[in-house]
Amino acid sequence: MKKAEQSNTSYHLFKIRKNKVNQAVILFILFLMAFVCFIPFWYIVCQSFSSNEAIRAGKVRFLPVDFTLNSYAYVLQRFPFWKSFGITVLRVCLGLPLNLFMILTAAYPLSKENRKFKARAVYVWIFFLTMLFNGGMIPTYLLVNNLHLMDTIWSLIFPGCINVFNMLLVLSFFRQLPEELEEAAAIDGAGHWKILWKIFVPISLPVIATVTLFTVVQHWNSWFDGMIYMKTENYPLQTYLRSIIINFNFTNLSPEEQRRLSSFNEDGLKSAQMIIGVIPILLVYPFLQKYFVSGITLGSVKG
Repeated sequence: MKKAEQSNTSYHLFKIRKNKVNQAVILFILFLMAFVCFIPFWYIVCQSFSSNEAIRAGKVRFLPVDFTLNSYAYVLQRFPFWKSFGITVLRVCLGLPLNLFMILTAAYPLSKENRKFKARAVYVWIFFLTMLFNGGMIPTYLLVNNLHLMDTIWSLIFPGCINVFNMLLVLSFFRQLPEELEEAAAIDGAGHWKILWKIFVPISLPVIATVTLFTVVQHWNSWFDGMIYMKTENYPLQTYLRSIIINFNFTNLSPEEQRRLSSFNEDGLKSAQMIIGVIPILLVYPFLQKYFVSGITLGSVKG
């Protein structure tokens, strides 16, 4: 008996040590991947705070050289940058409520059982197919143009006002909620509209916060639709940043701006604008992070 107990104890100790080694290896790999992803971002930060001479001489590596805020001071005084920044903020403020409204009102009826909504499966498949196939860029452009939405903020919002992936995520979450809640509310005389907004939405904050994060990041980082539908002077932020990174046009600047710009390094200015552009997302993400994992896992069990 003693030998058997010693053998079992040794086996459990070996298993614990093996698990610790596996966890250490996994943590090391994750840390290495995170570090590799962080290096380009940190290099941009260092460039944005480095002097013109240091950037031109290629001295900037992992720390700012000749620390200065000149690039930020110049960027913060540029009207085109703040105009594009404001257009993107407006896009998020208008697009987020519309996206959430469309997603919630579509997910609620599609979350019902087939006995309550017989055509549910048909509509779910129709939505799902749009994730695999779409009308294409040219038909979408023609539609936006025929609706007279070109060069308006609505051309950036309406074509993608409902994200099917987010809708399916909310749909799966709704299907896990107890039917007794809806039945009790129906007995008390509540209709579907009241059940959705008074019962389902308040207890679905984790998945709604997750969808909110996805939607905000999608609107903030989108650049391709701005390049297609908007004129140059009305570019949203990411389209504007792309335009200056790929082809910074000095001819559109006044002589005074060209003179001032000659004392700055182009890479430093680009880096400063990119850092300012990413700050709002970095500020929003920590407040929604606690809902992120729970929203993903709770909405991915039952379809």
